[in-house]
Amino acid sequence: MTISAENSNVQTADALYYDPYSVELNMNPFPVFARIREEAPLYYNDTHDFYALSRYDDVNKALIDHETFISGKGALLEIIKSGMEIPPGTLIFEDPPLHNIQRNLLSRMFTPRKVAALEPQIREFTARCLDPLVGTGKFDFVNDLGEQMPMRVIGMLLGIPEEHQRRVADHGEATLQGQQALMASGEVFAEFIDYRTEHPSDDIMTELLNVEFTDETGTVRRLRREELLMYLTVVATAGAETTTRLIGWAGKTLADHPDQRRELAENPALIPQAIEEILRWEPPALQMARYVARDTEHYGQTVPEGSAMLLLVGASNRDHRRFPPDGDVFDIDREQHSHLTFGAGTHFCMGNALARMEGRIALEEIFKRFPTWEVDWPNAHPSQTTAVRGWESMPTFVS
Repeated sequence: MTISAENSNVQTADALYYDPYSVELNMNPFPVFARIREEAPLYYNDTHDFYALSRYDDVNKALIDHETFISGKGALLEIIKSGMEIPPGTLIFEDPPLHNIQRNLLSRMFTPRKVAALEPQIREFTARCLDPLVGTGKFDFVNDLGEQMPMRVIGMLLGIPEEHQRRVADHGEATLQGQQALMASGEVFAEFIDYRTEHPSDDIMTELLNVEFTDETGTVRRLRREELLMYLTVVATAGAETTTRLIGWAGKTLADHPDQRRELAENPALIPQAIEEILRWEPPALQMARYVARDTEHYGQTVPEGSAMLLLVGASNRDHRRFPPDGDVFDIDREQHSHLTFGAGTHFCMGNALARMEGRIALEEIFKRFPTWEVDWPNAHPSQTTAVRGWESMPTFVS
């Protein structure tokens, strides 16, 4: 890349280059992010043709400004660039007012009462995953717990019988591995929709089948079958994969910081704030992409309408202006300031309380059984996905 003679805040030199499609770089992008934050707060990549914001205040304002930075053309760079038509019901790829209508419908899944009611079931399932491993000397944060728990929780939330929840979990893993036809159809949920249509119950699936709402045309109606399939697919995939990654990053991060891990083992009351720090420190989604719907000014430069903008959550979460004195330090005891891992504004993650609870329960139950661990690095493998980064396996030796 070349340095612009007009504005060195925008174009960046060869030595400063961020490739969002690099799995290897995305496992530790933070040295590059630190330089972008300070040297090119409005960054432009001419290889992939996108702009990027990296400082906390800039990213936060852009996430909230849904009129300038829209989601309706996709929230991933490759989707924006493809120009593909976004199917209806893809909540994370929609803008108000349509987004607000659909979000209000789905928010009934995540009321505080419904989330809290799941805690005993989640804890019991976690114990079932962990108990057989006691005494074996080994525990994989992802394979033994992280990839199983979140999809099972979605099943619990929807009222899917436990014997069928494994299929939902397998569906989520297939989606992560790029089998897009599965994701697009959502057919894994179809038989449960059909069953609940015939056999109503006191669960969220039945509630969503029967709820009446006013759509964007002013028509009062119920959800169509294909809309409900898409909703469930988005919720299950978006919710499960990020929580899976959170649990994997918790295993690695606390292995790298044994003193803070000891603090948590001795005082489990600190676990909720540790989960917040892990979410800030290693966000599963490093960036959120937006389509620029109108010209916008940043650092003396016009970002033209029609551009793609990456909002670098991973960079903003370590901005020392927001997280003093040094955002690149992992510290479970740091003064709490809200991070952007769950987004902001109209697309703030509906399932944030559920994800936090899953992470908390996971660590509470792990510490009861395994107060210390060391990562088995030869057998730890990064996931090959770039949209949500993390570990495909995080095996450890436990004692």
